[in-house]
Amino acid sequence: MPYSVLLMRKLLLVAIVLTTAGLATPWRGSAQTTRVSNSPPIVSAADAPAGTEKLAVQWLRISVPDLGVMLAAVARPSGPGPFPVVVVLHGTHGFAQEYVRWAQDLARGGFLAVAPCWFSGGSESGSHAVTPPIPCPQLPPLKRDAYPEAVQYIDAVVTAARALPGARADRLGIVGHSRGGGETLQYLLAIGNVQAAVLHSTGHGYRPVTRVAEFNVPMLILHGTADGPANGGSVNTQVALARDFEAALRQNQKSVEAHYYEGGGHNTFFTNSTQREDELKTMIAFLRRYLGA
Repeated sequence: MPYSVLLMRKLLLVAIVLTTAGLATPWRGSAQTTRVSNSPPIVSAADAPAGTEKLAVQWLRISVPDLGVMLAAVARPSGPGPFPVVVVLHGTHGFAQEYVRWAQDLARGGFLAVAPCWFSGGSESGSHAVTPPIPCPQLPPLKRDAYPEAVQYIDAVVTAARALPGARADRLGIVGHSRGGGETLQYLLAIGNVQAAVLHSTGHGYRPVTRVAEFNVPMLILHGTADGPANGGSVNTQVALARDFEAALRQNQKSVEAHYYEGGGHNTFFTNSTQREDELKTMIAFLRRYLGA
């Protein structure tokens, strides 16, 4: 049976359990440490998209069987390596150039950073805080509840990133903003196999607080106290949800760190240089502790 069919069946089962959380026995699969890998993604070089030519990164195409072709920017540290790897996942406002610069900042911190376009287009919510999305014409938009597809895209990026020249395959972290953070949590539950995760203004639409016992990856929570619908977020990104998730992780003796930015909105990282510098310093220090650099 093809890889995509096997993985889709597994993830659909997980999605059903997530939808009925609290009404059924929680899913107890061993996906935290295993992944299905019969047909890895196909990676090839790509030209820089229009308007990004001045960004000093390498561009790749990551083809996912039956799902489409992702575009990804790779920022490399100076030196021979090997380097720990960090994947940066954009939010619903789309694959803006700010995410490529974010990857460049992480590369200066000693990480081989990969910023993929993991769904095309973007929503108007929060679009004022970033540049228009970089076009990803060979990838469909991500649907509101397209959880299985999202995890497949993330898994393909993780697989491709581990195989890059100069990458330390045994040291990989994910940084996810908004929807990117929410789907990172679902990836950790469904497949896992990463060493650290940064949850940045993360959405909690799937209520991961109901499944904290299943998380076994060190996490860093970065969240503004004013996050919400009024500034590009949603009811699922309100700070109370992040605080509840942190408290539940601590209660279950999970490894978690949290920094809350007083008055910070959903996208203040992209608009306030002082907060941005502090967040970058915090996440780089966290990633170095768990990935090395």
